[in-house]
Amino acid sequence: MELVEGRLTVADVDELVEQLAAVGDEHGTTVQAFDARYVAGREHLERAVELADRAIERGENVARNRGVEILLYAAGRRQINRALEMGVSEGEVPAVVLVDGGDEAAAAEAVRDRLALSPEPTVGVEHADEERIQAFFDVTDAERAATDATLAELVRERVALLEVEK
Repeated sequence: MELVEGRLTVADVDELVEQLAAVGDEHGTTVQAFDARYVAGREHLERAVELADRAIERGENVARNRGVEILLYAAGRRQINRALEMGVSEGEVPAVVLVDGGDEAAAAEAVRDRLALSPEPTVGVEHADEERIQAFFDVTDAERAATDATLAELVRERVALLEVEK
């Protein structure tokens, strides 16, 4: 798995999705963009990929598209429309584009070239909006006070719980 991080200006989300799909098709990869403000670290996305692949292998997937299934797990939700909030939206956003499978290096380079990302670190709670993450993943202040787990660990727990809640 490769992550391409940076600031991205999105004029048209549908056009962006088409560009990412074209990169994926050209390089035999799954390419999925996320609003980095919702991503609680590399491990968050690694776990989402692992669980999405397991669901697909078992025939328990919700989405027909692997990238969308990864998005569902990353968001900790089974409803695609609710998970899409974690995707990129129009305007300038901190983004992370996940590239997994196939020729990852070439696909990651193609993503950099086609999207004209302004490279900067975006992945992880230290670069994200903690309040946004807490609200999106329903992590309460009381829960945080009751544990010594980090916010990133609590988010990964939410991702894993999606498997249990099916």
